[in-house]
Amino acid sequence: MSNKASFDLLDALHSAVAEELLGKVKSGEATAAEISVAVKFLKDNGVEALAVPNSPVGNLLNSL
Repeated sequence: MSNKASFDLLDALHSAVAEELLGKVKSGEATAAEISVAVKFLKDNGVEALAVPNSPVGNLLNSL
């Protein structure tokens, strides 16, 4: 018997984590720590955003 989790199990876990983080952020209930985890989750999965005008990232950059 292998100790490795199946691809389907890992895929389900990955999706569940993403859905939970998204739900917290969208509801406005995410703590600073949860937002930090969400940012790391995105970075670890190769997700990047460009600061283009009139985008959430662009607006954040302008406000800084």
